[in-house]
Amino acid sequence: MRIAVLGGTGKEGRGLALRWAKAGHSVVIGSRDAERARSKAKELSDLSGKDIAGADNVSAASGAEVVLLSVPYSGHAALLTELRAALQGRIVVDITVPLQPPRVREVHLPAGQAAALEAQAILGAGARVVAALHHVSAVHLGDLDHALEGDVPVCSDDEAARTVVMGLVGDLGMRAIDAGPLRNAIALESLTPVLLHINKKYKVEGAGIRFVGVG
Repeated sequence: MRIAVLGGTGKEGRGLALRWAKAGHSVVIGSRDAERARSKAKELSDLSGKDIAGADNVSAASGAEVVLLSVPYSGHAALLTELRAALQGRIVVDITVPLQPPRVREVHLPAGQAAALEAQAILGAGARVVAALHHVSAVHLGDLDHALEGDVPVCSDDEAARTVVMGLVGDLGMRAIDAGPLRNAIALESLTPVLLHINKKYKVEGAGIRFVGVG
């Protein structure tokens, strides 16, 4: 599958790009700065042993089937507005969490209640927004020798898009859980600051979630 990782120069996007490339997907890193994207792509290609491309955001999104959005919430709306045309017809996986520094261990609901809901409102019905991967440690993602653990809830109003992303989660070595409609992203995004609190309180790195009783 052709996957564009917008924000692939950051830790979370970097780890996902590495692992999806290792799983056999065609991955391109997107950035506002095409040269920076190509530089990061070469670095990741050397690490993964796979060919990872780099391009500006518009070019990366336009050539992809699935576009992963991995940017800070502060730049979320502006980037989506800029790329609205390029994202039409794409599955857009939004892993954004509306954290409010410095109080990143407290839940903050944005005006649209969830970043993923705001993304769908900006992009309109032509894009298929999926919320997922909010609770996977960037440190663990970037360490290819580390086997990922835990479950990944995936929600979307488009059932087919949800199924595709659940398959991509499986390619990471994790179990995907169908978490229902996109409105449930409110709960998924809100869990991240709770996990950040747990990490600090219990002095652990990368606390995750697991659902019991699900076959």
